[in-house]
Amino acid sequence: MDQDTVTPIEITVSLSGKTKYTDYKIISFKKDTTLIDTTLTIAKEYKFNFLRKDLFGLLSFANQGQTFNQLTYNFNQLSSSPEMGITGKQFNYLKTEDINYYEVPTPSTEILYRTGMQQGQVLDVLFTLNFSRRLNVGIAYKGLRSLGNYRNSLASQGNFRTFFSYRSKNDRYALRGHIAKQDLLNQENGGLTTSAMNDFTTNDPNFKERGRLDVNLENTETVFDGNRLYLEHDFKLFVSRDSSQTKDFSNLKLGHAFRHETKNYEFIQPTINTDLFGSTSALSSINDQVESKRVDNKLYLEFNSKYILGTFRALANFSNYAYGYATDINPTVSPIASPKLRGSALGFGTSWQASIKQFQLNASLIVTPGSDLLSGNHFYTEALYTKSKELTLKASILLNSKAPNFNSILYQSSYDDYNWENSNFKNVNTRNLQVGVTSKWLEVSADFNHIENYTYFDENSKPVQAAENISYMKIKAQKEFTFGKFALDNTLLYQKVATGSDVFRVPDFVSRNTFYYTDYWFEGKPMKVQIGATLNYFSSYKANAFNPLLNEFYLQNNTDIGYPTIDVFFNAQVRRTRLFLKIDNVTSSFSDRNYMSAPNYPYRDFVIRFGLVWNWFI
Repeated sequence: MDQDTVTPIEITVSLSGKTKYTDYKIISFKKDTTLIDTTLTIAKEYKFNFLRKDLFGLLSFANQGQTFNQLTYNFNQLSSSPEMGITGKQFNYLKTEDINYYEVPTPSTEILYRTGMQQGQVLDVLFTLNFSRRLNVGIAYKGLRSLGNYRNSLASQGNFRTFFSYRSKNDRYALRGHIAKQDLLNQENGGLTTSAMNDFTTNDPNFKERGRLDVNLENTETVFDGNRLYLEHDFKLFVSRDSSQTKDFSNLKLGHAFRHETKNYEFIQPTINTDLFGSTSALSSINDQVESKRVDNKLYLEFNSKYILGTFRALANFSNYAYGYATDINPTVSPIASPKLRGSALGFGTSWQASIKQFQLNASLIVTPGSDLLSGNHFYTEALYTKSKELTLKASILLNSKAPNFNSILYQSSYDDYNWENSNFKNVNTRNLQVGVTSKWLEVSADFNHIENYTYFDENSKPVQAAENISYMKIKAQKEFTFGKFALDNTLLYQKVATGSDVFRVPDFVSRNTFYYTDYWFEGKPMKVQIGATLNYFSSYKANAFNPLLNEFYLQNNTDIGYPTIDVFFNAQVRRTRLFLKIDNVTSSFSDRNYMSAPNYPYRDFVIRFGLVWNWFI
């Protein structure tokens, strides 16, 4: 559900009895509480997509449900341990931190629907109810199917999750958890062939029907699926009635969190293609599979005290992981020590949350000693100063050291060129400094990043650790100007790679400018309308290419990409229903055919799509 800031003046929810819109709450993984928001804002326009996120800084591929090329990177929210990889499949994968929990006085439903490209649509349905004020359960499913305009570009994906939360009468015991089952299937066409790219860029009238353009792969699929069980509970050993009036240690809480997650990636190809991927020892079809399994058990002790100005937590986390293959898929190329990476690690950490008048301090530290792949450390601290609702200052520091993603350390394929074992790879060390100001005049933030042993895929789609350190800076500014019923919303991003630009590439400028009109129509103001246009632009740069076998992006030196697009929208709100009508890339019918998502992958043409978001409170 959308989590934008709720403006009470705009709320039109009318319910019987003593129930108010403020009773419908969303509780995030970090236990931050927001309200179910049924308003229509420009932020809702930005988030109306199958990811339900603001896509600024992401360059989508032609079909709904495909991957994204990244125009900018965020190193301020890194995880403390390495991931499986296969990053091209991760955008629509819901992580533990993406699952919300709810508290609602009456059964509540939210439905998102949006048409797809050619045949198909995306439907995201959530239903939740409270059996009592202390027990909430819910179930949700997002299904996506979109054929796409280009051959062999079908996306068929599902994200199922069910969740619950419970707290005892005296709030001494709390329990929450979820189950998530996700399967993400994409047909992979490898992009347009060289001759088809020429037909596209020259706007050959014989190929206005995009299905006529030849693609590099005809019968290839990739499937990424995951299953996760997450449980977290805590018990307050001692409870003080009013901890704010005493310096004694109070609300001593013992907690435990358990996570069991498996992920599986398959590359399926009934007919081998040596032109694109090189030689292979396979005789006919290919079905390569790699699996990742991880189990985490975390114990923590938490307490409040005026001595420490807030809340302190000490934790220990035991992790067990296995990544790899059932057997050596391609032993003729170069035999490997083991087709699996296995291990376990014990990490220790602390976190601290404190408030001092107008200052708020948050800090966390996780250290995993040893020489295992999970060994490393993660330190994050932030300070916020709030003078009023109109001015907030923020600064944060992140120090992170962890192994590269598993698929860069070990990978096997039936294709000979896609087999490696990089046991000598070092931890990637990242330092991030972020400062930001939010005021009624402007919202601006600056990030300064320094990365050692940056790991990437080179021009041959081989994983490499950079010899040169990466120094990367970005400044982002956002400001909306209003003129009566009209508004101009602007987001500008400037980026500079001081060192390491040969392997770390981003456009210098990324911008989004939206001019729109908002008003209430008809007698009694039953409908709120929002009509406008959005100009998206990024400067030319050598964007990374996409490898469908690895589902990773890699360096290329032949193609520069950078262009503007204009999208037009007509949105409306009737009670708790928001209607969205959008025309993507309206200038494509008369502009140059230079709009690409990645080399050989055209961005979407002119297309009209419709959808809605409907909240239903019983």
